[in-house]
Amino acid sequence: MIANLAQLAAEEKQNPLLPAGPELLVGTIAFAIVFFFFWKKLLPNINKVLEERRAAIEGGIEEADAMKVEAQSVLEQYKAQLAEARHEAARLRQEAQEQGAALIAEMRAEGQRQREEIVAAGHTQIEADRKAAAGALRQDVGKLATDLAGKLVGESLEDHARQSRVIDRFLDDLEEKAEATR
Repeated sequence: MIANLAQLAAEEKQNPLLPAGPELLVGTIAFAIVFFFFWKKLLPNINKVLEERRAAIEGGIEEADAMKVEAQSVLEQYKAQLAEARHEAARLRQEAQEQGAALIAEMRAEGQRQREEIVAAGHTQIEADRKAAAGALRQDVGKLATDLAGKLVGESLEDHARQSRVIDRFLDDLEEKAEATR
């Protein structure tokens, strides 16, 4: 059989690039049927799928753009809120510093007032103690002076009014001498 085909091929000296007429006609009809089937059935489905994909991609792009705009808006709001919060924190910090300074000044003034009260009370107490000590000292000095004068004179100087006058005069003289030396 191969030999027959080879013999037929050798007898026909036909161009290998050009098919035979009936083969060309059958090939063209088969191509037209397949082309018509693709054009009527497959091409609309392919176009439909491509259109759906294009719409989905465009919708996705539009949705992404909308989300980007929304995200930008949210970011701007966040930045504005953050700036406002920072401003509020700075204001609160400033108020706290001012209140702290006012409280410190108030506490210093109160401390100064209490110190002055304590010093004044101390001076009053010292003055009272000095007067009490001076009174006690006058009595003791007077008693000693009276006893000494009584021993020198040889008689008792028990008259209380006279004692007080003598003692007062003696102490007044001492105070005048002390002030004159200052």
